[in-house]
Amino acid sequence: MSNEIATFGAGCFWCLESALNQLNGVKQAISGYMGGHTVNPDYRSICTGTTGHAEVVQVQFNPEQISFKQLCQVFFALHDPTQLNRQGNDVGTQYRSVVFFHSEQQAETARNIINELTTEQLFDQPIVTELSPAGTFYPAEDYHQGYFLQNPEQGYCQFIIAPKMAKFRQLFSSLMK
Repeated sequence: MSNEIATFGAGCFWCLESALNQLNGVKQAISGYMGGHTVNPDYRSICTGTTGHAEVVQVQFNPEQISFKQLCQVFFALHDPTQLNRQGNDVGTQYRSVVFFHSEQQAETARNIINELTTEQLFDQPIVTELSPAGTFYPAEDYHQGYFLQNPEQGYCQFIIAPKMAKFRQLFSSLMK
């Protein structure tokens, strides 16, 4: 079976990219931008919030080793899907919670997971994660790729990403490489 593509926006892409790259069956996870109206956006323009893009991670994965559903479970565990256009101190539409689906099957799976999480009342507020058809993916600049692994001592990495990565390792150790 060939690899598939999944694309998720969970606020800042550094944490999600680092986690997804550690999963069995993930060939690569790349930080980038999707969902806007500007051609060839860059980080500086994304940060203005005027391009319409979200910071995303695009994942190439082998569905025989890891399912789209499992990727969604990691996605929902690593961010707060109840915050509209923000994650913590990162505010703006570029930080929105979004699943850009690449097939109707992915859309249905994401909807089912949102319904399950809502029924289980795992969050205090309603889930606001956007479901949108995938568009053009623009890889982020090279310095964003593998950012957490290359900059673990940076303040944002220590205080925001490191705790999320500890939670990730605890919850998903059975899925890790």
